[in-house]
Amino acid sequence: MSSAPEEISGKMVELLPRLRRFARSLSRNQHDADDLVQSAVERAWRHLDQLKPGANLGSWMFGIMKNAWIDDRRARSRRGEVALPDDSGEHPAVTPMDANTSLWSVSEAMDKLPEEQRLAVALVLVEGLSYKEASELLEIPMGTLTSRLARGRTALAAALGDAS
Repeated sequence: MSSAPEEISGKMVELLPRLRRFARSLSRNQHDADDLVQSAVERAWRHLDQLKPGANLGSWMFGIMKNAWIDDRRARSRRGEVALPDDSGEHPAVTPMDANTSLWSVSEAMDKLPEEQRLAVALVLVEGLSYKEASELLEIPMGTLTSRLARGRTALAAALGDAS
């Protein structure tokens, strides 16, 4: 690793909103997402020596987060715990007149996607990773990623009433 810890720290801070968004896509729960971000950042600091010079810090952090999420899901299944999504009811504080209503709609539509489509959409369309980066991170072939993206886009368009 050639970057100074202070430089990496600054870059990690800049990544926090994206990491939180991806964690929310993984966990579908705000509190679990916050825990997941914290876990990923802690793991990254513990294993900073594994960051290769010139590597994309964002992709590396997303990979750490995905692995932390998988580890958490395995641990929960061994303990018999179930991660519940946030309140599944309507959002009473949001009225149709609110400017953010469409954001709630998109978020709810994303939550309804099957996990594999939700992760592909979150990484490529929301976080801006390249198809190559996302396929490597998800450990799937590029063709599988593109088909998941296509199905996810179609499902989102249908859910949001934009299907043609």
